[in-house]
Amino acid sequence: MRVANDQPRAHRRAFTALLLVLALAAIAGCGSSHHSGTSADPATVVPAFAPIYAGAVLRPEGSLKSSASAAARALTHQPDPYLRLLTALQTPGSAPLDFGQEVAPWLGPNGGIFLASVNDAAGKSSAGELFSLLSEGLLSGSSAVIPFPFSARGVQGAIVLDTSDASKASSFLNSQAKRAGAHAASYRGVAFQVTPGGIAFALVDRFAVIGSEAGVHDVIDTTLGGPSLARAPGYAKLLAVAPPGALAHVSVNSDIAASASQGLAGVLGLLAGSREANISLVPSATSITVDADALAADSASASGGLVASATQGAQIAGELPGESWLALGLGNVSAGLGSDVRSLRGLSSIAGAGGEPRAAAGLSVKGLLEAILTPLGALGADTAEAKREFQSWMGSAAVFASGSGLIDLKAGIVITSTNPALSRAAVGELAAVLRKGGASVSSVSYPGAEASVGVSFAGLPVTLDVVDAHAASGQTKFVIGLTEASVASALNPSSTLSSSASYSAASAALGEGIRPSIIVDFPTLLGLLESVDLSEEPAISKFVPYLRTLTTLAGGGKSLGEGIERFRLVLALAQAG
Repeated sequence: MRVANDQPRAHRRAFTALLLVLALAAIAGCGSSHHSGTSADPATVVPAFAPIYAGAVLRPEGSLKSSASAAARALTHQPDPYLRLLTALQTPGSAPLDFGQEVAPWLGPNGGIFLASVNDAAGKSSAGELFSLLSEGLLSGSSAVIPFPFSARGVQGAIVLDTSDASKASSFLNSQAKRAGAHAASYRGVAFQVTPGGIAFALVDRFAVIGSEAGVHDVIDTTLGGPSLARAPGYAKLLAVAPPGALAHVSVNSDIAASASQGLAGVLGLLAGSREANISLVPSATSITVDADALAADSASASGGLVASATQGAQIAGELPGESWLALGLGNVSAGLGSDVRSLRGLSSIAGAGGEPRAAAGLSVKGLLEAILTPLGALGADTAEAKREFQSWMGSAAVFASGSGLIDLKAGIVITSTNPALSRAAVGELAAVLRKGGASVSSVSYPGAEASVGVSFAGLPVTLDVVDAHAASGQTKFVIGLTEASVASALNPSSTLSSSASYSAASAALGEGIRPSIIVDFPTLLGLLESVDLSEEPAISKFVPYLRTLTTLAGGGKSLGEGIERFRLVLALAQAG
């Protein structure tokens, strides 16, 4: 049961990162790759201040087309997995679109979508709305129309599409505008159409633009001399090192993690922290690779996400029990644990975790997530007390799980201590904080422990052991584990992950000499979910069909030099037959 709380943590951390970038391929791959005309980059008309921009190859050709189609079909089990994203162009009043008749005649090779702000006019997460739009389009089997997100009171930004035939694109925009009840308008001498609700349609420098009125204004301002994203120094530097063969990429500025931690923003914060980053999607017939490239942080206090923790994360992950099927090395968490926890809470909003317990043991996804995030949240709290009592002694941290069923299940969180006296005192101090929050605390003993307590939460019908003790290596480690067996496995493993076959396979999958800091075996994960009846819970069940298409996840990072670091995720796809 304990691993069921760690496993949703890694599941969302890794699997949702896949959904993010794959969904943000926008409407890539819709239909035929045949086109004519220019091949213009939408980023040239997107404002430089856009906090999130996703660009995609809409009409892939050759090996990119075959790889994109094969990967998406394997993941979604849909014969034409990108086609439903066409509904992203359906504005109010629009009938279902026919790609071949209405869009293909004018759609160029490239497209993009940008947000002008992280939150909409009502304070809701614009990033979350964007994720919902694209992930529902790509992954949902429903035939329902995806609500158009851009409006005066909704998300600010726009969809920007390269055109191969400006005249036919103009006809399409006029038709959509008429159905939506739009009227003619003008901004800085450029004609466009806008609905009473603030949805605008325009043809700007041969780009078809549909979005909020403010978003269309931003595009017009950029074409009339405003700074463009394409010429922004950070964007250009990151795009220059992007991997070849990318189907899509997502650009985020350094303010995204600080601005919001929910949904999509939480995913991006986990990958890149508060750094400016470019996240590329490279598909193949057997795997999906996500490369997150980030610039060096502007200040020592800035959160670096998984990109910054890759080297230290790989080292502590390699020290975990050799039989682990889930391993997540976080690197040094003395400054970044709080932001990691906030991002993880944001990820839970994507799955909509909640509801009543379904399993016989009274487990629920919401309860499991809270049981693991509550102590981590206390350890990473942004208070003077937490920084003094907890974060001051923290080194690298890691999460692990082993065993295939409830009987042999072991799981825990391991944090290395740089000050044994402080980490020993932290056991009691953490217990006191959790007790004030409603947890039950009891005395437990562990052989050789400097300090130990048991903590129980309402959503987790098993006691967590919090132990500070010397590991086999002689180093002091602070462990939150599933009873004594998990703690013993964390402190004195019979073998280490770095010597295992799964570690070697993960290293080979990552390539470029990257050492893994993340390893997940999805069949074991799914089997465990099913064994405790959690696979039927609404927060999980919608992901189960896609989990069945994945075999392993490997993640790790390296420095690319010149102030750029890369974190790579490789998801292996199950092959049919």
